[in-house]
Amino acid sequence: MVCFSLYSAANAMQQAYRPLLEDLGLTYPQYLVLCTIWTARNPLTVKGIGQQVHLDSSTLTPLLKRLEASGLVIRTRDPEDERQVRITLTEAGHALRDRTAHIPACMLEKTGLDIDTLVQLQTQISALAARLRNPTDTAPAKPPRAANI
Repeated sequence: MVCFSLYSAANAMQQAYRPLLEDLGLTYPQYLVLCTIWTARNPLTVKGIGQQVHLDSSTLTPLLKRLEASGLVIRTRDPEDERQVRITLTEAGHALRDRTAHIPACMLEKTGLDIDTLVQLQTQISALAARLRNPTDTAPAKPPRAANI
């Protein structure tokens, strides 16, 4: 079952990250959100972060509040649209990026894959996720066996 393999791999990936993130006081979802903020070209809103990490605001808001309580981000209402909450990094949030710079190389080593294979795998999984989130109107000519999905 592909679904179980993906689920199992996701759990294993999170477990592999745990010791690297514990030393920094971060959870895996917090790390993903911070990576999103670190790589953004412009300041992000809660909605914008949620769209990138595929979390809804009811999940994301408590996570961002914990990051704010840790002194890593600041949440402010947009003065032009108070429904929007803008997220900016603090100095400590910027500094934490340098302290996490080793994590991608550590994770690459843990996978046992070369970078080209890992990039190809990531591309395929991202494409699968996109297709599942936005299915097309066309059905496959022959339905797959349900036991393999």
